[in-house]
Amino acid sequence: MSSLSERLDGRRVVIVAGSGGVGKTTTSAAIGLGLAAGGQRVCVITIDPAKRLADALGLEELGNEPRRVDPSRFSDHDIEVEGELWAMMLDAKRTFDDLIERLAPDAKTRDEILENRIYQELSSAVAGSQEFTAIAKLYDLDRDGGFDVLILDTPPSRNALDFLDAPDRLTNFFEGRALKVFLAPSGIAAKVVGRGTSVVFSVLRKVTGVDLLDDVSVFFRALSGIMDGFRERASGVKALLGDPATTFLIVSSPQHEPIEEAIHFAGKLREARHRIGALIVNRVDPGVADADPPDAEALAALEEELTAELGAPLARKVARTMADARLLADRDAASIAHLQDALGEAEALLVPQLDDDVHDLEGLTLIHRHLFASDPDRASMMRAAAGLA
Repeated sequence: MSSLSERLDGRRVVIVAGSGGVGKTTTSAAIGLGLAAGGQRVCVITIDPAKRLADALGLEELGNEPRRVDPSRFSDHDIEVEGELWAMMLDAKRTFDDLIERLAPDAKTRDEILENRIYQELSSAVAGSQEFTAIAKLYDLDRDGGFDVLILDTPPSRNALDFLDAPDRLTNFFEGRALKVFLAPSGIAAKVVGRGTSVVFSVLRKVTGVDLLDDVSVFFRALSGIMDGFRERASGVKALLGDPATTFLIVSSPQHEPIEEAIHFAGKLREARHRIGALIVNRVDPGVADADPPDAEALAALEEELTAELGAPLARKVARTMADARLLADRDAASIAHLQDALGEAEALLVPQLDDDVHDLEGLTLIHRHLFASDPDRASMMRAAAGLA
């Protein structure tokens, strides 16, 4: 397998996908660090509200605009960042508002939409799904051209499937009959807000002081002024996802559920003809690196030898512990082989289970070293983690 650096050579957009809890955010940050260390200007975008990206980078917080990470933070870990590493945490509502500001033809239309009560409720609901706003932000940053590489840490893969469908769903919404009915100056729309509903709206206005009918009318009138912009945006987003410079990295752990989700998601990517750049498996039992693992006969011989030195009870415990460890390593090896076979990957990038969860720069740099090592060095690091070096 070629190195991760070679696999990402020439890529402008890297989308990191996988099920929840497999280390996507940390992997995204480590990849960003590796590319920035190589001299590129990189921005990592996360939607994770748990601040894992900020913590891993040693930052107090991240906002909705890219923030540069001080390269001196990595000097103590013997990593020289020749390029620039930037990071941001997506604010879905703010991103949706920014999109309206970009697409509105004039200040009056912009203010009518942003200040409209219908929009404020609707935008919170739509932005809360995060899929559309994430890809919209990615598109804007790519079009602005300020970065060599953009890395997007996506939602868990089941939601990431919605993320892939976002451009088509947006286009279908604007071309749908329901919206056309509301925007029509007469006919069914007029009947919808005709005599019967006008009485209801009148009562609501008297009770609440809110002219809901006026809000609905203003909202849809203003919306008609930005529909072409939304359609153009959806088309641009779809083109970006299919661009040869865009690649997907699938991240998993060796457990059954993440493995099956990774296989399912890879199938959906291939159906949509998206490119899979690499397969990364985190939290692997380092024992998979043992090319000559002990069999039952070897374990029995070890127990007999230890019995003479340590006594039978302790020897049995040591032998049992080694057998359990071998069982876990074999389980991980079988899961990885199943994943590679299903995805047609000759080899996955393996990152061993670390002693602690990655929550700081030290853990991040360890992940970075495993991901960007050469194949021989990565294998050596895995053997060292297993105590085989």
